[in-house]
Amino acid sequence: MLAMPISAIAQSATTIDVWKTPECGCCKDWIKHLQSNGFQVVAHDVGDTSEMRRKLSMPEQYGSCHSGSVNGYALEGHVPAKEIRRLLRERPAAVGLSVPAMPLGAPGMDGPEYQGRSFPYEVLLVGKNGKTSVYQAYK
Repeated sequence: MLAMPISAIAQSATTIDVWKTPECGCCKDWIKHLQSNGFQVVAHDVGDTSEMRRKLSMPEQYGSCHSGSVNGYALEGHVPAKEIRRLLRERPAAVGLSVPAMPLGAPGMDGPEYQGRSFPYEVLLVGKNGKTSVYQAYK
């Protein structure tokens, strides 16, 4: 079996587009989380992420400080890379995933400035009908 060249592996990384405001630090930290977990990220600085949320069909009540898109799915808020990989593997009929608000301890909300504080949170699977189910709970 032939090994795949490193350049081919780098080119095959999944790309996530992220729309965020330019001054948001936790959005930048979430992008670093995605990159450190093997995703390529294309960041788009915008004044308001709500328009992109609408274009991605993510209901406003599940909104957060940034919106993303990967392989036809919407990502809203501080979704862990692990759950994005699971979403891409399972391919459910859904709009995408959301971590509403900005829970401490979620990726991008876990830096030293938060002094190790962490709260339970849920990653929601948002259906095409706008209804949600808990995709993964973090304690």
